[in-house]
Amino acid sequence: MSTMIDWNTAVQTGTRLVRPGPQVSQDEANQVVTELRELSQVAQGHVRDFTGMDGALDPSPAVVVDRPGWIRANIDGFRVVLEPLMDQLSAKRGSGPLSGGPAGFVVQAVGSRVTGAQVGALLAYMASRVLGQYELFLPPDPDGRAPTGRLTLVAPNIVHVEQELGVDSRDFRLWVCLHEETHRAQFASVPWLRTYVQEQMTEFLLASNLDPGALLERLRDVADAVADAVRGGDSNLIDAIQSPEQREILGRLTAVMTLVEGHGDYVMDAVGPQVVPSVAEIRARFQGRRDGSSQLDKTIRRLLGIDLKMKQYAEGSHFVREVVAQAGMDGFNKVWTSPETLPTHEEIKNPAAWIARVNGTTITAGPDPAELTPGGPGVPDAPDLGAFDSAAPEAGGPGSDGPGAGGPGHRPGDDVT
Repeated sequence: MSTMIDWNTAVQTGTRLVRPGPQVSQDEANQVVTELRELSQVAQGHVRDFTGMDGALDPSPAVVVDRPGWIRANIDGFRVVLEPLMDQLSAKRGSGPLSGGPAGFVVQAVGSRVTGAQVGALLAYMASRVLGQYELFLPPDPDGRAPTGRLTLVAPNIVHVEQELGVDSRDFRLWVCLHEETHRAQFASVPWLRTYVQEQMTEFLLASNLDPGALLERLRDVADAVADAVRGGDSNLIDAIQSPEQREILGRLTAVMTLVEGHGDYVMDAVGPQVVPSVAEIRARFQGRRDGSSQLDKTIRRLLGIDLKMKQYAEGSHFVREVVAQAGMDGFNKVWTSPETLPTHEEIKNPAAWIARVNGTTITAGPDPAELTPGGPGVPDAPDLGAFDSAAPEAGGPGSDGPGAGGPGHRPGDDVT
């Protein structure tokens, strides 16, 4: 097994550094978990009726986790995705201090722990921000079958945000569920979508340039990106560490991610007013909360590409809204026909071009999506919803570190409080 990442170090670092969630009683924790499960099923019905996507939907309620559980869960998911690629990446190292022998093994062991600590620290930061996610990549269940996906909600984060915003708790919880249930509908109804995303991720990772000269250049780019982000610029680490080949692959991956996130944002907006009475208040207050972040937090967000993700929500939502307005929901749903009918990055910004290519009709383009801002009129500022991070759940109520239920073979609906 590869030693490029020490997963135990990642778990230990992440669970040690993560901040505790809001303190609630066990009865309150039970109530939150119960309601989140119920609302996930309520949201599933609304999403199915609105989008027309109902193929092979999993009727089970969402799995509810706490912050340490989210970290352990995501690391399990990372292992599912990354471990099959590790040997291939290791083979690309070639000769040198990492190629083998006693010294090479020592360097690898130290490097794997450093990488594990970095992964853990990143997940510790994200664990207090993510409200929900649709888990694409899960460990096999006991009979060896790979699960197709599962909806997970991070209870302490949802409670923390709703308390901080002072909004109706049921409305806010349903608002989050609407977005995440849209992702469940996408991947359950479009059987090729999960494979496509995984293939793009695999190509991206295998395109890593491990030549020492190239690595040195990437390190210089990282240093420049950090300096630019501190000054308030738009640089991020994702762009800094890419090879030219990876940039091309990431363009395709970004396009599909923008589509699925924007679709979730659009559905949340369109369904919300009918079923979430205070959705306008929630949206406005959430945007105000994000705008009031500290300078350090804003710098970290830029470096990790989180602000770029919010721009994707706006661009993707604009694309979906324009296509539905001009071609109807059936016309938009042609996007799920095959990988060839997915919009390109350019078509995301120009919905008329996608409609002309796939539906064979010409329309007048709407507003430039570059002029849209997250949280603006008609474009809800979705919470940091962490979509397509793979995981298997760890149980626990808000702020609790309860017994784990998320080891290999864990099945949907087994989370406990």
